[in-house]
Amino acid sequence: MVEPYPYPVSYKGQYHYRSGSTKQELKGSALDAFLLKKYGLHWDSVPVPNLLPESLEEKAFALFAKKAVKSKRLGDAVLQENRKSLLRKLHLVEGSYLKRAAALLFHEDPEQYVTGAYVKIGFFKTNSDLVYQDEIHGNLFQQVDKTIDLLLTKYMKAYISYEGLQRVESYLFPAPALREALLNAVVHKDYSSGNPVQISVYEDKIIFWNAGRLPDELSIELLQKKHPSIPYNPLVASAFFRAGYIEAWGRGIEKINNECKVAGVPAPEINYEFAGLMITFQARSEETGKISPETTAKTREKTREKTREKILKLILEDTSISIEEMSNRIGITQKGIEWQIMRLKKDGILERIGSARGGYWKVIEKKL
Repeated sequence: MVEPYPYPVSYKGQYHYRSGSTKQELKGSALDAFLLKKYGLHWDSVPVPNLLPESLEEKAFALFAKKAVKSKRLGDAVLQENRKSLLRKLHLVEGSYLKRAAALLFHEDPEQYVTGAYVKIGFFKTNSDLVYQDEIHGNLFQQVDKTIDLLLTKYMKAYISYEGLQRVESYLFPAPALREALLNAVVHKDYSSGNPVQISVYEDKIIFWNAGRLPDELSIELLQKKHPSIPYNPLVASAFFRAGYIEAWGRGIEKINNECKVAGVPAPEINYEFAGLMITFQARSEETGKISPETTAKTREKTREKTREKILKLILEDTSISIEEMSNRIGITQKGIEWQIMRLKKDGILERIGSARGGYWKVIEKKL
């Protein structure tokens, strides 16, 4: 592993690192990261001049507070707190300044302060044949929600089958795994690069790329194993954790691999190149043409069972959780959640008490 170190400073104030037998100058974003680390800081904790609490989105705070309460990672009192109090609670204030993470998390246009703070997605027939594309802007929470929705509704081919009169859609790649890859890309990106998160969709594969560097303590091999959480942007990661989007245990890659295993597709290939991290989901060769009925049925059944478990787990954690929230947390469409709930009710496992707006869910434990 290449270890940067400060070379004796010349009159130009240069820094160098040694790579093998050669010595190279450390500059640009790599030098910025090195100097911040030297003083125990991170890129997202640097104060931003002229960024005021009043310039942030009220609805972004309201959405965050609602999700944080539902995830039970902040108490109900957070719903009554003003934005300044919430910013302090999330450690996004230093003196009279807000930090960079505040712009990413709560500003309607973070690109005013951080170049390239958006997601770009495109559908390709070949590497050189771009068919259509989209850009997703807004605060980071909005970027994640809108991007996964676009992936599932516009970019991914759905294979249609029927169970009686019920229409069932299945995809080549499990939605929860794609959502986890997107979250990893957005949360751990090196925002000083000025490059957006890039998602390339093909008929038989999906590639996620985000600018950034692995921590010195981790390698591609170690990412595949149990490892501690070492977020590149700790303040951004903390906010996403409190909002219930991610865990704080370094389990992102493990969760992706597990979801792929359940869905019967290969684990993604992870490469650390092109000045960033690239995750490639590749369909099995027999699935790029026509999926066999047996494979489709087995994959669909495993996915349904896993989804049922997730729905029940979320309801046991919060009996008033909405279908929209379950859809966001699990990573499938609201129609998919509604179909699963209908089956759970029919099987006598789940019951709705009261109205859709003011009622709650009741799990019949003896049926579990």
